[in-house]
Amino acid sequence: MNPWFLIAAINGFLAVAAGAFGAHGLEGRVSPRALEIFQTGAHYHLTHALAMGLAALVNRTSPAAKPARIAAWLFLAGIVLFSGSLYFLGVTESYALVLVTPVGGVCFLAGWAYLAYAAYRMTP
Repeated sequence: MNPWFLIAAINGFLAVAAGAFGAHGLEGRVSPRALEIFQTGAHYHLTHALAMGLAALVNRTSPAAKPARIAAWLFLAGIVLFSGSLYFLGVTESYALVLVTPVGGVCFLAGWAYLAYAAYRMTP
């Protein structure tokens, strides 16, 4: 079993569920701006679940395996911090976690950098 592929699939499921919840469960219950923020969290969640799945497909014996695993961890951290804080803001309309959001964004950026490094290390 490839644990990162499983984690990516679970996060893809959760991102779609969050998007549906935002579209159908929050509409009319929160401000349009809060709903937009929630949907942004779901969008980035889904995008980075796919990126995590891509990182999981790197051959475990390849020199690219370690940077790909680091990328997967960073994507997961970004999902929790960035998307999680936007979900919180969208549902509660509270800015209590607003300082966490950019940390999650940096995790996403670092994840993409590590994934690029993994691609560079792949043997033809």
